[in-house]
Amino acid sequence: MARSVWPIFLGGFALSSLAGCGYVERAERPAWRTQAENVCLSRGQVKPSAYIEARPEISGPGICGMTHPFKVSALAGGAIPLDKPVTIDCSMIPAVEAWLEEVVQPIALARFGQRVVGLDVFGAYSCRSVDNIAGAQLSEHAFGNAIDVAGFRLADGRDIVIVREWKKTDSQESAFLHEAHAGACQHFTTVLGPGADVFHYNHFHLDLAMHGGTDTGPRRYCKPAPPAGATPTQPDGLPPAPEIDEPMDIAQGGAGAEPMILHGLSAQLPPPAPASAAPAPRPAPTGEGRPSDWDVTSSIPTARFD
Repeated sequence: MARSVWPIFLGGFALSSLAGCGYVERAERPAWRTQAENVCLSRGQVKPSAYIEARPEISGPGICGMTHPFKVSALAGGAIPLDKPVTIDCSMIPAVEAWLEEVVQPIALARFGQRVVGLDVFGAYSCRSVDNIAGAQLSEHAFGNAIDVAGFRLADGRDIVIVREWKKTDSQESAFLHEAHAGACQHFTTVLGPGADVFHYNHFHLDLAMHGGTDTGPRRYCKPAPPAGATPTQPDGLPPAPEIDEPMDIAQGGAGAEPMILHGLSAQLPPPAPASAAPAPRPAPTGEGRPSDWDVTSSIPTARFD
């Protein structure tokens, strides 16, 4: 009996020794994520309020979570409520607010004479894989580093829903959405919308994944493809990034990625409507664009994004 136990003991001792030396390690969340959260806090980029509430650390399951999560119910000092609260990391909050103020609001004023006063979202933090595909790598949503935007509400009550308006032609609503999508690439490193793949037909996916640096600044992955003639940013001395081909909606880049610039779209989209134009009647609710059971065809599985 003693002879049969001894080899097992030695094997267990060897494994424990390897673990102590670091050969058997528990997966850890990449350090840059916590560092980015800490920098955001130290710079005072997010100030807790009635609409932005600091929450306890989320640790797990696995490497999912955030060191300093925030529960957000409204942006722009409460002027732009979300249709439901989301949990998100520190860095994403100022990025979304800058996009709304510097890109979305000017476009809304130019095309409708109205400000955006509401944001429909499918979700932000969710410990899940890319596009909920079994066996895929973790999405940026698993770290609160992404948000899915489904539509906008104007001050006159109109709802601009991505799934309903994006593909229309000669439409102020469609032009507004295309310009908002393009402008998002000035503020996020990943921007995916309708046409990127079957999973993003009804929303914009926005995140701050690290795709690396290029000779024109941070590498950005924006899809659908940027318009012809998009102007690159000022070179910073780094070599160009190599082409890569990775799944969407993740902390990796994609083939042919280039910064998408708002300038240059004007020749492809209808001109802004006069500010005095009568607002279109608000459509009756149809359930379109919600993250529940709406899908493109019966052959494509329903995708949820919250």
